[in-house]
Amino acid sequence: MATMVDTHVPLDLAPVRGRQRIESLDVLRGIAILGIFYMNIPFMATNVTAWLPDPRRLSWSAADQMNWAAIRIFWDGTQRGLFEFLFGAGVLVFTAKAMKPDDPVAVADLFFRRNLWLILFGLVDIFVVLWIGDILLVYGLSALFLFPFRKLPPRALLAMGLLFALVCAIGWPGGGGLVGYGERVDMLMEASRIEAKAHSGARLTNKESETLKAFRTRQDAIDLSKPLPKERQEKIAEERRAFNGTPMDMARFNWGAWNKIFGAGNGTFFGVLEAVCAMFLGMALFKWGVIQGSRSPQFYLVLAICAYVVGCGLRAWSVHEIFRFSLEPKIGWITDEFARLCVTLGHVGLFNLLLLTRSGRFLLAPFKAVGRMAFTVYITTSTVMIWFVFAPWGLGLWERFGWSQLMVAASLFNLLMLIAANLWMRFFVSGPLEWVWRSLSYWKRQPFVRRRAGALTPAAPGGAGEVVLPV
Repeated sequence: MATMVDTHVPLDLAPVRGRQRIESLDVLRGIAILGIFYMNIPFMATNVTAWLPDPRRLSWSAADQMNWAAIRIFWDGTQRGLFEFLFGAGVLVFTAKAMKPDDPVAVADLFFRRNLWLILFGLVDIFVVLWIGDILLVYGLSALFLFPFRKLPPRALLAMGLLFALVCAIGWPGGGGLVGYGERVDMLMEASRIEAKAHSGARLTNKESETLKAFRTRQDAIDLSKPLPKERQEKIAEERRAFNGTPMDMARFNWGAWNKIFGAGNGTFFGVLEAVCAMFLGMALFKWGVIQGSRSPQFYLVLAICAYVVGCGLRAWSVHEIFRFSLEPKIGWITDEFARLCVTLGHVGLFNLLLLTRSGRFLLAPFKAVGRMAFTVYITTSTVMIWFVFAPWGLGLWERFGWSQLMVAASLFNLLMLIAANLWMRFFVSGPLEWVWRSLSYWKRQPFVRRRAGALTPAAPGGAGEVVLPV
């Protein structure tokens, strides 16, 4: 950093620090960064090809079912949702100075530079750390679309924010939503017709024979008493060889998997569309004073109850449909994204309600430190899990845990990170990766070691870090 050009950064564009920070956003970010690990750990610790189409193939005891259902109803996707809400809110905090006549260019320059660095960090997370579930790249790309919309009224942001949920509800060919629901109904009706024709002794056409064979293959895949198709077994074996081989074996497999889903596939497009829309919702919530804890306790109580009743109710029904383990079409295909947003909104209400009480502030206070170094916690978690805990050259625990054991492992590691973050923040003003990112963004070395009480604070930019980004 010593070789950087000492470019002047106006004081009013300096990182938010000390009492200027919005503590509720730090707390929510801390909860989200630890909470997301419960969804990530199965993809780091297990043979995903073996169980992804059917969670029973990992483990399915009574405890596993309860853990899987609880995560699916109350937690899955909502921590990502919190990040997206916080990201949108952070854009408004970060670009507030751009509302002044002379500042938009300086703020825009810093805003886009920060997010271009975030894109680079995301690529490092994917291709060096080897975490194919990375969110940094998607968030960095998404942020590039947000700046022009910062002045829109909340209702316009709300309407735009619900666009992805509408797209998911409608669906697309080969996907979910109403389109997927209709396709599945047609498939079942066609298979029933062909089976009736076959039972009557009538001769099937080549197309009918292929359709019936494909349908029975799909039926066999959800019947645990029958072996998996040979092609599927080969893919499971391929993943097992990669994660029990050398670092390069694992790297090649993960690079190929990421490219299939996000590179050559459409995963990045849909990831950015989801994130941008949810970030619009976060911007609207900030303008309404909701996400930062500016409303009354009664407001947050009603918000939490209503959002949880709708969101958790829809998700509970979706879990009920999944637990049938049949080829029947599912209502959850239509309602899943809307339900995810509702449960995420319920979390905003619940945690802000707790923060308005003395006992709640005490209970949630430790998450503040995690939220202020969420980027470091995120990368550290991926690195430790992938390269040391589950790697064959490390503890070699890959493919050793079932659902319940994974939840226990995630809880123990989260507790360790919670303690480490609070200890770290006693001596430093930010996490090490936050410091690097901030210094690169401002192109100026930022304060790192926390000064003793009573020490003079320099006028140069610095401090505990912006609330602008959740990672």
